[in-house]
Amino acid sequence: MATTNTDTPTTRTVIEPLLTFDPTLHLHTSIKSIATSSQSFIYLGTSSGSLLLLSINPNTPNDKTPSTKDPKSTLDDPNSTLDFDVPFRNVSFIKSVTFGDSAVETVLLLDEIGKVIVLSDGFLFLTDSGLVQPVKKLGFLKGVSFITKRVKSSESECSDLSGFSSLEGSSASSRILSRLGGGVRGNGVKDFVQKGEGDYVFAVVAELRVVPNDKEVDLLVLKEMQCIDGVKTIVWINDSIIVGTVIGYSLFSCITGQSGVIFTLPDVSSLPFLKVLWKEKKVLLLVDNVGIIADEHGQPVGGSLVFRKGPDSVGELASYVIVVRDGKLELYHKKSGDRVQTVSFGSEGSGPCIVADEESGNGKLVAVATPTKVIFYRRVPTEEQIKDLLRKKNFKEAVSLVEELKSDGEISNEMLSFVHAQIGFLLLFDLHFEEAVNHFLQSETMQPSEIFPFIMRDPNRWSLLVPRNRYWGLHPPPAPLEDVVDDGLMAIQRAIFLKKAGVDTTVHEDFVLNPPTRADLLELAIKNMSRYLEVSREKELTLSVREGVDTLLMYLYRALNRIDDMERLASSGNSCIVEELETLLDESGHLRTLAFLYASKGMSSKALTIWRILAKNYSSGLWKDPALEHELPDGNTNVISGREVAATEASKILEELCDQDLVLQHLGWIADVNPVLTVQVLTSEKRVDQLSPDEVIASIDPKKVEILQRYLQWLIEDQDSLPPKGPDEGRLEETEISDLGGNSIFQSPVRDRLQIFLQSSDLFDPEEVLDLIEGSELWLEKAILYRKLGQETLVLQILALKLEDSEAAEQYCAEIGRPDAYMQLLDMYLDPQNGKEPMFNAAVRLLHNHGESLDPLQVLETLSPNMPLQLASDTILRMFRARLHHHRQGQIVHNLSRALNVDAKLARLEERSRHVQINDESLCDSCHARLGTKLFAMYPDDTVVCYKCFRRLGESTSVTGRDFKRDPLIKPGWLVTR
Repeated sequence: MATTNTDTPTTRTVIEPLLTFDPTLHLHTSIKSIATSSQSFIYLGTSSGSLLLLSINPNTPNDKTPSTKDPKSTLDDPNSTLDFDVPFRNVSFIKSVTFGDSAVETVLLLDEIGKVIVLSDGFLFLTDSGLVQPVKKLGFLKGVSFITKRVKSSESECSDLSGFSSLEGSSASSRILSRLGGGVRGNGVKDFVQKGEGDYVFAVVAELRVVPNDKEVDLLVLKEMQCIDGVKTIVWINDSIIVGTVIGYSLFSCITGQSGVIFTLPDVSSLPFLKVLWKEKKVLLLVDNVGIIADEHGQPVGGSLVFRKGPDSVGELASYVIVVRDGKLELYHKKSGDRVQTVSFGSEGSGPCIVADEESGNGKLVAVATPTKVIFYRRVPTEEQIKDLLRKKNFKEAVSLVEELKSDGEISNEMLSFVHAQIGFLLLFDLHFEEAVNHFLQSETMQPSEIFPFIMRDPNRWSLLVPRNRYWGLHPPPAPLEDVVDDGLMAIQRAIFLKKAGVDTTVHEDFVLNPPTRADLLELAIKNMSRYLEVSREKELTLSVREGVDTLLMYLYRALNRIDDMERLASSGNSCIVEELETLLDESGHLRTLAFLYASKGMSSKALTIWRILAKNYSSGLWKDPALEHELPDGNTNVISGREVAATEASKILEELCDQDLVLQHLGWIADVNPVLTVQVLTSEKRVDQLSPDEVIASIDPKKVEILQRYLQWLIEDQDSLPPKGPDEGRLEETEISDLGGNSIFQSPVRDRLQIFLQSSDLFDPEEVLDLIEGSELWLEKAILYRKLGQETLVLQILALKLEDSEAAEQYCAEIGRPDAYMQLLDMYLDPQNGKEPMFNAAVRLLHNHGESLDPLQVLETLSPNMPLQLASDTILRMFRARLHHHRQGQIVHNLSRALNVDAKLARLEERSRHVQINDESLCDSCHARLGTKLFAMYPDDTVVCYKCFRRLGESTSVTGRDFKRDPLIKPGWLVTR
């Protein structure tokens, strides 16, 4: 339930007094009832039985010329400052009509047909809206206490009441008398329908009967319903009639006549009161000082409104509910329940008050009547309400107002964005930079170029891009942030002085109590301006605006010395103008940022020059080395020097660069810092056109052997760009062999790389390489080369005798694939020659692993007499056992094969010797024809077909679809089973 704090101070000015009318100037009487029409007519019912017609005319000579512009169009135009509601400054008394001596209790307007119904002394009177025609008294109705008309939310939700009448052909008097019985006063409620323009429907309460009525003089009784006693108030929405009594509120259906209690009132309670909310087509039910908003079925919708006191009368104005009592008028917002304005128009005890509004629910005029006077109020234009709040610096209330108007559909999205931008500029000049940018970001129509003048003084490259939008003229023209801060500080000092003198100002209290420093304000302003530009970079902008955003963002980063942000912006895709920034960055010493900026704009030569200067200055100690810590995968940190960072960034540029002269120009200093980066530059696949190998090889420092090695290897293995046996192969071999034992820039040792190269490449002459390494101890490399030449004996000698790598020797024998290779290796183990002792352990290993592949007799002949007996006996015994095992295993396989062959022959014989009996009733399993004396065939699955179907199906596929070639049918035999 929505509640309101009655102590909350009013902040909005929704309505303002227009004029006051004194009816005693025309009639010495008091006002009893009041009604307003959409044509600016005011009807005043007096206690003496008269009805006064007033006209509020905006076109009198004393007034301003009213605007002809559509009010809604001004709301949608953020730049409009026109006041489309020209104040009504004159009220005219037109005419008065007397209905008798009794008070005019109710005035009911039927604007659609230009009629007015007046309730006085229990009778209804009908007249025209101009009070020109004679008054007609509806004498058939007596004792009428209340009258109301039907409110339709939509045609689909309202039933057609014309079907209740069957007296359409009779005269008015006969039809009325036939229903009511000529002068009979019923104790109930009767519903009447007014048939005319728009099938207008209204209701009349005659004591306890509701009677629907029809047109002008031709009135038609539609339905009578039994009601309840003590009706004090009544409304009619769609098919529901809600009545209020001292007991509570009840709901009647004008279709079925059924009734039900909505809720009862407390024992001690004020009189009930019902008010139709025309805009929402809802009903406000009053219980003491609480207003409950309900739908046509009496069900509460939304929240409740809590008033300070029980009101005398309730009205409606757009999104607000108006209550009057004790000389005060209060406005409450329907949704939030907040009291937004209080207006005094008299003193307490001045008598009951009545408020009248326009039935559209969205009018601009409100009339409040006391017994002695009428006060007219006009609704302040929405734009003026917002301006008033902004002038008072009540920004939160202004935002709340525009959001309410947006939800009610009274303003557009453009207007909402316009107000957010206006509030942002006001907050900016009030030095509330964070809140200002927050509002800028909520504005969908504000252009980033609007804040350019706050960052760079005019004139500049982007001066013509700044829209000359002064909004509502509530803030000064744009000025650089330094000037804004200085003016704001002067205002704070002035406010402090005035506060000491007892004068209130609009400066924020926090600034007065704790004045900020200029440096802090500038830093805060720049931070928030950069935040706005960062978000603006994600929007769709024109190229010129995007250039301004990125360039000025770099300005702001430099002002705060946010180096990381500067380098991130410069190294990413950006639209910065280099000419605007290079002098600034160079003079401030932000060369890294300038290098990144040059690189992003394709100015590679300038960027590389800066990185070279940085690396040189870092190494010479002229500049402090900005070492970086790089976190490794194992959790440790690796410190990278500034020289390496410069070389790394330069190498990233060179990896994509196709300018060979520029690449080779900077290759030397990068190689001095990190040879690995040099190799990455030379072997980069990002480059569209590769460098000339001859030029690259000629430019590489002869002392940088490993760089040359890796480049040559990349050319041969990855690029395959050299002819077989090319000269660079020999140079690669020479560089790798000459670098043996040195420190390597590569992860793998140089011998490993040499061995991999010798094994994988076929573009060199093995004999030339053997000559090159003849006197060295590179035995494994020699073995690789001899293997390429096919010299098996030399390979085995090196592996078995020089390297004593039995596993490699046995693997090589397996690659040869001949049994004599193992015998040759065994001979080498047992007779190494050159004075070397026999390698009995290696020989035993060979016999143990591959003895089954050797001839035992040859082995016995080869064994040395000096071989220990236990080693020889075990080995020979194992060989004999293995030979015997293989022999017996072969016999078993041979006998099993013979058995399978015999079993297959026997099964085939049984199949061929099977007898099939065919008689006259036998049918073909395929075409179902009688076989008789025809030729037939039988498949292994016992299906029988005629010869014709056999030719069609084939020999291997039966009627069942089984293919016996792919899925043979195996029948159990004496050896083979399923």
